Amino acid sequence: MKRRRFLQLNALATAALLTRSLKANTRASANERLGVGIVGLGSRGFNLLDEFVVHPEVQITALCDVHDLHYRDRPWGKGPAMGRVPARHAVEKKYGEARKSGTYRGLMLTSDYRYLCESDQVDIVVVATPDHWHAGCVFSALENGKDVYCEKPVTHLFAEGQQIVEKVKSTGAVFQTGSQQRSDELFQRAVNLVRNGVLGEISSIEVGLPPGYDRPQGSVETSQPPVGLDYEMWCGPSPKLPYMRARHHRWWRGSRAYGGGVLMDWIGHHNDIAHWSLNLDKGGPTVVEAVDWSFPETDVYDTPHHYTIRCEYENGVTSTISDTNTLGTKWIGTNGWLHVTRGRITASDSRWVDKNFNPGDERVEQVVSHVDNFVQNVRSRGVCLAPAETAHRSITPGHLAYVSNALQRPLRWNAKQEVVIDDNEADRMLRSVDYRSHWESLLSQRTRKS
Repeated sequence: MKRRRFLQLNALATAALLTRSLKANTRASANERLGVGIVGLGSRGFNLLDEFVVHPEVQITALCDVHDLHYRDRPWGKGPAMGRVPARHAVEKKYGEARKSGTYRGLMLTSDYRYLCESDQVDIVVVATPDHWHAGCVFSALENGKDVYCEKPVTHLFAEGQQIVEKVKSTGAVFQTGSQQRSDELFQRAVNLVRNGVLGEISSIEVGLPPGYDRPQGSVETSQPPVGLDYEMWCGPSPKLPYMRARHHRWWRGSRAYGGGVLMDWIGHHNDIAHWSLNLDKGGPTVVEAVDWSFPETDVYDTPHHYTIRCEYENGVTSTISDTNTLGTKWIGTNGWLHVTRGRITASDSRWVDKNFNPGDERVEQVVSHVDNFVQNVRSRGVCLAPAETAHRSITPGHLAYVSNALQRPLRWNAKQEVVIDDNEADRMLRSVDYRSHWESLLSQRTRKS
């Protein structure tokens, strides 16, 4: 089918579905499946769709994306189709039997996250947008009484993170951040070893992240946005830079307007594990310094290609977060070292990483599914494995490092009060939020009136 005809037919179907579902809003009772709305249907959004759509206690009832159909960074028609329309097809196909039996609650489709967040058929909002939209979507969901699953990094800007943490507390919402390594048995085992003192006294931690982009990752030709994309809404509160593929699907995080580079993409994974092992889910470093940062020789991106962040902690532990470290998290203690990354755990003493080794009595919660941990806590009103404050604290060294690099000096940090000590310029820069005029009240909007 020709692309234009495909989009025309799906636009008509979308309008019909939206009208039908809005007339049949029914919020799930305690014994019914929880209604799930997903905002952002790119690669990660589809990963989460695949997990939620098979969960027996939920039903996907709403989908939102500003792009109806795309193929991420690939040429048109190559690879998996993504966007609002393919997501609708995937959900309807999975719920075929439910539709026949009459237990299907209907599917709302929209390009505006605010309608999804206001819908009575949505109990849970899943946020899988680019980073610059995390805060706005989360805040709208919380103001509308929803529980939230949000991808990492939990927010694009430091001040957004603080506001989300406070909003979660004031609303009593259940919140899970997509730092899914916490639900991986190898990372849980590593944290148990450190917490129980198997390595002895920890002196330093090496957090290894991938390097950033050293060149444009796609076409740098500026053009009109493709058919089916609301680029104005995609940019939202951030600057509306000229459209180019090198700054759009998959590659947007290379620009500080929309993300924090590969640094902020991965710090919420491996530094999160470092903080977890030190019981710093509500703490942080005392000193942060950006050193040896280098940037790509292109004006397309303004996030570092190579980077190192030095941190000091109150307990005497020092850490480096760097693309020069081995990918993963490595602890160095008086008894030896331990390294964990996805799919592999190694140590100076091979006995420590044996599945039958007993690290001691202190154990982190054993979770095998990040999504299920979230759903069960929505039911019980408990605390998830990766709540909002935990995620905010895990990425704070990255926020501080961007300020440190800009000012070319180390920053002393009061983690309890979350202020830069004796450096007003750095503190102001850290808290800066410069939204486009139309979105200045993004974190204080109430429900839509039209």
